[in-house]
Amino acid sequence: MANKESTFLNMVATLFMVTLVAAGLLGSVFAITKEPIRLAELKKKNEAIQVVVPGFDNEPSQEVERIFADGDSLYLYTARKGDEILGTAVETFTNMGFSGEIKLMVGFEQDGTIIDIAVVKHAETPGLGDKMEKDKSDFSVQFMGKHPDTFKLAVKKDRGDVDAITASTITSRAYCDAVIRAHKAFMESQKDK
Repeated sequence: MANKESTFLNMVATLFMVTLVAAGLLGSVFAITKEPIRLAELKKKNEAIQVVVPGFDNEPSQEVERIFADGDSLYLYTARKGDEILGTAVETFTNMGFSGEIKLMVGFEQDGTIIDIAVVKHAETPGLGDKMEKDKSDFSVQFMGKHPDTFKLAVKKDRGDVDAITASTITSRAYCDAVIRAHKAFMESQKDK
């Protein structure tokens, strides 16, 4: 078998074939993993709702309200036990984190009091900013049972009531920003009811 001469046309055709095969494989992997990824994200979201508004017996992810705020969407999930509303979980965000976006799930009682907060997603520095997670520190405990009308959601350095995470003031400010956004969305949703 004779070697083909290396021409521009042969090189372009070979490159095209390699790219086509790679694109096909990448598309196949995406199609195969799309649904498992979606189900894993839904599971994580439902677990976060369970943490911030415990004791419900409905499917809050089926009873969702979307509010557009600050260039993105916030999602409000109503948690019920029978016909009684136990609270509302608000999936909120901030882009002010040290490493970018932080997503939280904040649970509110019907009067706006914070039940609990769970971190859904972040890319903060391990050992510093990641201390906002419950299993790394008790930072989020100071928000529980507090009402944003009487508990100023700002770090003490900014004349607020929140004790910042040591060496992570930016992350602490971002966390407060996300909670404020969640509270505003929750209060806005209550006007319609």
